[in-house]
Amino acid sequence: MDVMPQQDPESRRPPEPSPHDPYAMPAEGATAVPPPPPTLRTTLRRAAFGAVAAGVLLAGALVAVPDGKDDRAKEPGPVERAEAAATAGSPASLSDLTALIGDRQQWVEAHPEDAPSWATLGSAYVEWGRRSADAAYFGRAEEALKRSLAERPGERGNGEAWVGMAALANARQDFLAAKRWGETVRKQDPKAWRVYPVLIDAYTGLGDRKAATEATEKFGELRKGVPALARTADLYRGQGWREDALATAREAVDRATTPAEKAEALHRLGELAWERGEPEEAVAHFDAALRTDSGHHASLAGKARALAALERTDEAVAAYQSVVTKLPRPAYALELGELYASLDLDGDARSQYDKLGELLEQAKAAGVDESLIRARYESDHGDPAVAVELLRGQWRKQHRNPAVADALGWALHRAGESEEGLKYARQAVDTGVRNASYAYHLGVIEERLAQYGPARRHLEEALRTNPAFSPLDAPKAREALESLGEPPSGGPEDMQPPPPPPPAPEPKRESKPEPKPEPKRESPKPEAPAPAPSKTAPAPSKAAPSSPAAVEADASKSP
Repeated sequence: MDVMPQQDPESRRPPEPSPHDPYAMPAEGATAVPPPPPTLRTTLRRAAFGAVAAGVLLAGALVAVPDGKDDRAKEPGPVERAEAAATAGSPASLSDLTALIGDRQQWVEAHPEDAPSWATLGSAYVEWGRRSADAAYFGRAEEALKRSLAERPGERGNGEAWVGMAALANARQDFLAAKRWGETVRKQDPKAWRVYPVLIDAYTGLGDRKAATEATEKFGELRKGVPALARTADLYRGQGWREDALATAREAVDRATTPAEKAEALHRLGELAWERGEPEEAVAHFDAALRTDSGHHASLAGKARALAALERTDEAVAAYQSVVTKLPRPAYALELGELYASLDLDGDARSQYDKLGELLEQAKAAGVDESLIRARYESDHGDPAVAVELLRGQWRKQHRNPAVADALGWALHRAGESEEGLKYARQAVDTGVRNASYAYHLGVIEERLAQYGPARRHLEEALRTNPAFSPLDAPKAREALESLGEPPSGGPEDMQPPPPPPPAPEPKRESKPEPKPEPKRESPKPEAPAPAPSKTAPAPSKAAPSSPAAVEADASKSP
């Protein structure tokens, strides 16, 4: 039986590379005190496995395919489990991923020319950095992936390293670079299913809904099962198709097999329940995910958010405090700070915002663009002008997804430019995504601009979608709605369609005296017919478009 790594399974850190490894990155941040390296046996299967595992590790697939082995076979060790999960398209547990990293570190130290193993190691680093919120590993990932491409260029069949570079770019929020890497792989091998998840993430980050939809559909054709179900559920969720998203997400839960994939699928159900304003159900799903995989810390953050909505604030604070230690994502730090502020714990809120600033600096040093989170902080708790500058930069980088549009619209409003902000806030809501914060922001901006009817409608939509969407903003939404009062009588709910207008009376003809009969007068000759129309049709009038395309073109120009 394989020797398990001598490391706490709950540890956030994979083993450090050997000091003799020329591509080892210096310890920094959370990796400064490494745990003892695991003792693992190396086998010749690595070379054959590497080419498959590198692409699969980052494919975002969420299901394992039964391997058909006899149940009486010996229990696999952590490296074998990670290899099997990657080959099948399933996420490995963090402890198994740790073991795989240690195993591959030892292998490439002895076999530095093994390009597939370098790609596997780099891809595993990306996955570890993403799931542990330790951006220091992205630098190591880049070194390993570049070494893989140096040993075997992508044009010579090393598409796995290209996929790894695309995933790394997505993790750093560089969606244009991810798009370029991914499209290069797709051009070389359109049937390589492993590239479509990174393309979906890139297109989603850029706000290209059409391309994201097409990539999702293609992925579903090439990769059946839970991977396709997970991506399809996310697509439906982004388009506001709640029932379809829920049904697809439930099917993914039913068909998931390993603890890691089951936890991810349950987490998705929790997120959907939270977004539709059902925090009790959300807590149940997040608890189920944590029972399935105690290392799924994102579910602990989701549970904290739902507990706050249920006004179980002591439990919510404790859960947030735990998760920002285990999974220090800037978004979670901001949420905890705002929860403190809602409880009038201003000192704790300031301390948490200071912690947020430290996390943002660490991310920046590691090449991760967290401009969106920083802008959200600046809009509500700092300098809105700074937020506007950051978000305009995101827009110039073509990061035009609903989250950036909403944040830019809100930042402009907070900076005193509500008219310009209205355009972006509307764009976020018009995508169809059911997000209470987006509707709230739009309603407040419309109220500022004296558009009271639309403001009332969007504030009601926010509270109907999720009555406790934010510990700070949900009470403000209720106050704003109360200040608007009830709509005047005869409003939209009381109005009946107007009767059709009466037909216009025919113009009266003036009566003229009958002419006196004249003797045999010849009738006038008929006029010559109008000349035949030319073969080139005249341009249609702008006032009345003559085709559906022209109508749509004119409609698109209207504000």
